[in-house]
Amino acid sequence: MGQGTWAAAALIAGMVAGQPALANDADTVVARVGDTEITLGHVVGLMARLPEQYRQLPDEMLFSGIVEQLVDQTAVAQSVAEPFNTRLRVDLDNSRREVIVNDELARVVEGAATDEALQALYAELYLDVEPEREFNAAHILVPTEEEAQALAAALADGADFAHLARENSGDPGSAEAGGALGWFGPGQMVGPFDAAVQALEPGQVSEPVQTQFGWHLILLEDTRMADAPTLEQVRGQLSAELQREAVAAHVAAARAATTVELLSEGIDPALVRDQSLLED
Repeated sequence: MGQGTWAAAALIAGMVAGQPALANDADTVVARVGDTEITLGHVVGLMARLPEQYRQLPDEMLFSGIVEQLVDQTAVAQSVAEPFNTRLRVDLDNSRREVIVNDELARVVEGAATDEALQALYAELYLDVEPEREFNAAHILVPTEEEAQALAAALADGADFAHLARENSGDPGSAEAGGALGWFGPGQMVGPFDAAVQALEPGQVSEPVQTQFGWHLILLEDTRMADAPTLEQVRGQLSAELQREAVAAHVAAARAATTVELLSEGIDPALVRDQSLLED
């Protein structure tokens, strides 16, 4: 067992035995590799980035495993003769920037979806607007206009719409139900279908309508005014929207507070794929 392993094991033993030998703060040294100290802060920080299944391990196993990983990483890093080549330098720059930004935006996101903000957005989207009309319709889908015209003629002669749908419709999702599509709102169907439905009165059948799926005959069964969802039903959706808005506003404010110069004019965009630029 390596020296780092003995150090970690001794520390764990002391913790289990309840011995307060070391201060429990981020600067507490848990291992030393050459002249490099590995602290309790390093351990806790790495733990937070582990996949969930690893974070479910018992504390003793998790702690010792992370210490060993940090020791191994530090030893390998020290073995690199010239660590700060161009590729590593830009990777470190990008990683440092990403960690800082992710931490800041996590803070912004956490405070975005307050109860007051959720209530205000809910009212704006659902309470302060006219309710939409919903449609209960059925359809028959066939490949050609000629087939649709023949079925329209049969309907005009008194044929049953549901029977014709079961016998002729090419829509497997609705044919067995007599063409029934159930309730849907404006914009939920493709454009020509949606427009045809909105032009009908309950009980009417459309003229043949062409979409990318074929030719449709549409029966409008009924309409109703849609009930607004409850706040709880859309809480997740509204929270996500508030978080997106908060992040966008925070980023915009950060850009406005500094000086941005875009100096890439004249640089070939194809260079974005040129990995040789990072080779020393």
